[in-house]
Amino acid sequence: MVSLNENIRTLRKKIQLTQDELAQKLGIKRSLVGAYEEGRAEPRAELLQKMASLFGITMEALISTDLTKGDNKPRASYQRGNEVRIVTVDTHQRENIEFVPVKASAGYLTGYADTEYIKDLPKFNLPILKQGTYRAFEIKGDSMLPLMPGSIVVGEYVEKLTDIKSGKTYILVTQHDGIVYKRVFNYLDENGKLFLVSDNRQYAPYQVAGEEVIEAWSAKAYISVQFPEIENKADASVDQLASVVLDLQKELFQLKSDKLKK
Repeated sequence: MVSLNENIRTLRKKIQLTQDELAQKLGIKRSLVGAYEEGRAEPRAELLQKMASLFGITMEALISTDLTKGDNKPRASYQRGNEVRIVTVDTHQRENIEFVPVKASAGYLTGYADTEYIKDLPKFNLPILKQGTYRAFEIKGDSMLPLMPGSIVVGEYVEKLTDIKSGKTYILVTQHDGIVYKRVFNYLDENGKLFLVSDNRQYAPYQVAGEEVIEAWSAKAYISVQFPEIENKADASVDQLASVVLDLQKELFQLKSDKLKK
């Protein structure tokens, strides 16, 4: 017989969270987590879905599979199709692009599966994008220069992490590093990890395990009030031009010298 409370306790320990930490991620009191794990209460469907997403499994597996045994370990989230994310629509029933500003990024880690939280996010539409599920994230720091801090990256939802194409840029929502925008190389089939690279080479690449990734969004567009800097290329062009002019001057001087000798 499947015991939901035992599944919750087993999976919490598997992702190395205390009851208090799990409660914070779910947006509930720690005493409720204790009640769920002891079988004194059962979570509602919406909270079960939130738990399943956090644990990287389907809600069906959470409530109907015995996950306490070693031969029934939950499949990592990158090995399955994720459930449809919560979305909002406009008056014409077209999906909005919900915007997650930097100040809301911490709350998004626990609110991404909360209908009310998503409804409260700012929303907009971009006619240039094809039909799909999109979300916009404000990026911080200079790890992805020439894209400037404060730029807004619009990403299309990726249902399976195995669909990530190496070398492309993605917004990843991760359990430990929060929301990051990186160039991603897919090594899930080899070692179960993604290799994250910053376009700014001053930042070292690093790896993240597939099961730590809550959501992935493929970068499709960006919005910024600052244009990318291209000073280095311009300086290089000026230096090249100066070198050419100097060579021509030398050749002209040599020609004049040869004429005088004659």
